[in-house]
Amino acid sequence: MPDDGISVIYGSNGSGKTSLLEGIHYCALTKGFAGSLDSECVMFSSDYFLLNSTFIADSGRSSAIKVTYTRGQEKQIIVDHNEIKPFSRHIGHIPCITFSPAEIVIVNGSPSERRRFLDSAISQTDRTYLDNLLAYRRVLEQRNAFLAQCSYNRISDKQMLYVWTEQLARLAAYIVSARIRFVDAFFDRFRELFSQLSVVEEPRITYRCSLGTIIHDCSCDYLFNLFLDKYSETEKTEIFRAQTLTGPHRDDLLFFLNDREIKKYASQGQLRTFLITLKLAQYCFFLDTLHEKPVCLLDDIFSELDASRVADIFMLLQTCGQSIITSVESRGIGSSAAFFIDDLKNSSGS
Repeated sequence: MPDDGISVIYGSNGSGKTSLLEGIHYCALTKGFAGSLDSECVMFSSDYFLLNSTFIADSGRSSAIKVTYTRGQEKQIIVDHNEIKPFSRHIGHIPCITFSPAEIVIVNGSPSERRRFLDSAISQTDRTYLDNLLAYRRVLEQRNAFLAQCSYNRISDKQMLYVWTEQLARLAAYIVSARIRFVDAFFDRFRELFSQLSVVEEPRITYRCSLGTIIHDCSCDYLFNLFLDKYSETEKTEIFRAQTLTGPHRDDLLFFLNDREIKKYASQGQLRTFLITLKLAQYCFFLDTLHEKPVCLLDDIFSELDASRVADIFMLLQTCGQSIITSVESRGIGSSAAFFIDDLKNSSGS
């Protein structure tokens, strides 16, 4: 079992290092951190996977978690011998943060990647947000289906459309309000950490709402009315296109350095520094909100960073509780421990 503190898991490519992190992430957040489907996480020679784990909270409380999946069947999450349904009930009990080179898309990829980052961060600390987010996705799907029906039949049932629109607007207002509050609180931590990794650039994070209005410190009721007005304004276009054109599913986070949007102007080094700081700020936010040190899972970071930046990250991670890092080579800095992946597999009997 990895010790509290930094553990480096090393071994050749394809030896199973990332699979180890995937397993931890599954037990903490009910899915793999690489975004793979459950069926894609089963070995080619097998029809199922089984994960057994024990997590010990800062309070000393122990939780036994088992995740099972068989091809063609539903995944099972069992916590302390009790099956969890829906899976969302488990989110937030074991806070977890990941970092991998592929996650650079959070900074320079599509808006959906930044929305996923936002939603994951808030959902682990706010149960009501997660419930409303899942409800919003269901209502959005139903409203889009109704818009498609109206478009196909050339008939608009105004009353039924308003029912879906009102539900969607109320959920959208809550989600946008919660996201803005998160960004405001999160950025203070982000800016302080960023100054430790880069002393020459001034960062900024802005929430861009699809309402087309500057949104800041607005009540849910005010946002609800803004969404109703916007949906009324775009109703004909939405029916024609058979899709909802406004809402938190269309919003974005904008990242800036010295008032320039970084995905357009930043170097690869600046992009990686920004991403690492996002993750470290997320750690601080979780710790302050949940009063529990999150598990940090860092996949193959040495291949993407120079020695100086790696040293800076290790210095920050020294205070972050349990961090598990994968690498193709043995590297230990400070009080970190190193483990050869084949030794771990042999000790587990696999």
